[in-house]
Amino acid sequence: MSDPKPSVDANGGTAQKVVHDRRPLPVIFGCSGTSLTSEERRFFSAADPFGFILFQRNCETPDQVRWLIKELRQTVGRDDAPVLIDQEGGRVVRLQPPYWPKQPAARVFGSMYERDPEWGAEATERYARLVADELLWLGINVNCAPVLDLFIEGASSAIGDRAISAKPGVVAALARLWAETFLAHGILPVIKHMPGHGRIRSDPHLVLPVIDATRAILESEDFIPFELLKDLPIGMNSHAVFTALDPSLPVSLSSTVQEDIIRELIGFDGLLFSDDLAMKALEGEPGDLAKRALGAGADVVLYCTGKLAEMKPIAEALEPMSAEAWGRWEYAKSMVKMPVGSYNPQEDNARLDVLLGGLAYTS
Repeated sequence: MSDPKPSVDANGGTAQKVVHDRRPLPVIFGCSGTSLTSEERRFFSAADPFGFILFQRNCETPDQVRWLIKELRQTVGRDDAPVLIDQEGGRVVRLQPPYWPKQPAARVFGSMYERDPEWGAEATERYARLVADELLWLGINVNCAPVLDLFIEGASSAIGDRAISAKPGVVAALARLWAETFLAHGILPVIKHMPGHGRIRSDPHLVLPVIDATRAILESEDFIPFELLKDLPIGMNSHAVFTALDPSLPVSLSSTVQEDIIRELIGFDGLLFSDDLAMKALEGEPGDLAKRALGAGADVVLYCTGKLAEMKPIAEALEPMSAEAWGRWEYAKSMVKMPVGSYNPQEDNARLDVLLGGLAYTS
């Protein structure tokens, strides 16, 4: 771990240095607002979570976000503590106008690629580079994208145009370009939602989805993008029951699916996040859910509400991150290449405007 930095007190001064002599807790927490409360500072410093995730409630202006991220990292004394965001494009963006540009959905790039692979690939790369540059400047080092779920007609709009394509090969090709562009420009991508839940017919934020597709269909279609990108450093599982894989438990609580399918069949050996345990797809007390999710195979769990009353029992229930999980994190960091030289986003913005015909990355 890096040397601890002084934490910031409520008045902007420095408080006592944070010193942790063990691996952090295997959990990503959210926070409540645009700056940390004194109680949040004390809690995060004592709990030492692995990292943090930002939502729209946390993102007001660029300078405010940069300061919040510094505050968060100072509480745990790790300059490289992961700070996550969901900046997929389209409906799922946490950085929004007027300070950040409006972004096209992933399906826009998939549709373009299906019409003209060369133009679709160029647009995807330029877009991913622009996103990476913005996130890196803010201090964010992990983006929970790209989505590798398939676009399935008649499925829940919870995925919809977040999916690149209905074709596994197109999803894999563009997601590979997306992810490798992120890595080349300082950002860790997270492929999601393993092992592929584009077929959900209900929103896991509200209710537990059940997928009845046969294993043969899943293996020949839904799993393919994940198999082709299994070498990437971080993945996220899903809150969906696959009746052909484990009819009694969602993926996030199923050791059968995570061990036999994600780890063995798909062959993914990277750091595995749970999807947000606060989603209504799951029922149970937060601390117990976190223990069950880790016991089922996740390396790190996400709990994103930013509510201290819900985070505290998780911190009390968990043991430090395993050596195996910490090793996966160290490997993930080794895959990131920090950009060298200056970058001028104007060229990418202008070209992307042409490629997308007015749907571009513009505010």
